[in-house]
Amino acid sequence: MRRTILLLAAGAVLTVQAQTGRSAYDFLTVPTSSHVFGLGGTNITVIDDDVTLAEQNPALLGPEVEKQLAVGYMRYLGTANFAEVRYGQGAGEHSAWSAAVRYLNYGEMQGYEADGSSIGSFTPSDFVFEGTYSHDFTMRLRGGINLKMIYSSYEQYSAFAMAADVGLNYYDDEHDMSLSVVFKNMGGQLKRFNSSYDRLPFDIQLGWMQTLGSSPFALSVTAFNLTRWHLSYYEHTDEEGVQEKKIKSTFAKDFFRHFVFGIQYQPSDRLYVDLGYNYKTRSDMSAYQRNFFSGFSLGFGLKTRTFSVGASYAMPHKSASTLLINLGLQISELL
Repeated sequence: MRRTILLLAAGAVLTVQAQTGRSAYDFLTVPTSSHVFGLGGTNITVIDDDVTLAEQNPALLGPEVEKQLAVGYMRYLGTANFAEVRYGQGAGEHSAWSAAVRYLNYGEMQGYEADGSSIGSFTPSDFVFEGTYSHDFTMRLRGGINLKMIYSSYEQYSAFAMAADVGLNYYDDEHDMSLSVVFKNMGGQLKRFNSSYDRLPFDIQLGWMQTLGSSPFALSVTAFNLTRWHLSYYEHTDEEGVQEKKIKSTFAKDFFRHFVFGIQYQPSDRLYVDLGYNYKTRSDMSAYQRNFFSGFSLGFGLKTRTFSVGASYAMPHKSASTLLINLGLQISELL
């Protein structure tokens, strides 16, 4: 019986997912938007005509996207490579929809029997098929829903799950203030890897983003992991020449591990520069030889009438970095 293979694959995947590390489906928490990744990796309040934002909050999708096609590529930690294609368009004056396919590849791994004998290499991967719909309830309040079908293949094992995100966004354009709430990854497995059940990373998130007066700067704060308070993690210590990993959990640490902070500089509608800080990422990496830049992320975006490009970068580990690139095409401008 090759259950050992599954455990090795799942362990390797969860090592790749060290920023979150809760379930076999934590890849659902990795952003597909370079704009969001530059603001710390979690943001549900960015206001922009960018179809990739729908993955974070379906209420950020609106008819302002017109007809837009976007592709994204992320070079994640280790040998992982993620890619996404998303199309979205308006549906009348007050609604919009989008569809996306996401592919996550964790690189080649070696499989072994329980007795240690090798059975060759394999490549664990995940597919996410997503559909989004949003609607304007008022001039300032918009709601949306994401429906996801998730297929995972780890060597001879496979699983299928379904999930939904429901979000609301309130945007005051007069004061350029955005408020959001999202219930993410509600659902479960329909087909399991084996007899055990893997939970989806259900989460409740709250977000606020505010432009500072008439300046080109905006601040954002996103609260996440609100379904549980304690977010313990391992901290690498060296006491009397003995290196250990100790579980850390204090009130202050738990509090700040629930927040992502971001600042955005946007001198025009065609350009932005982002800086984000995620304390949870930094503390999670304390057992993996983090560096000064752990927890920080940097991004920028450039837009023309028909084309947009965005890129963001983070270095959570001194030997590993993450790069996310988005390319967008405004098809309505070409017709």
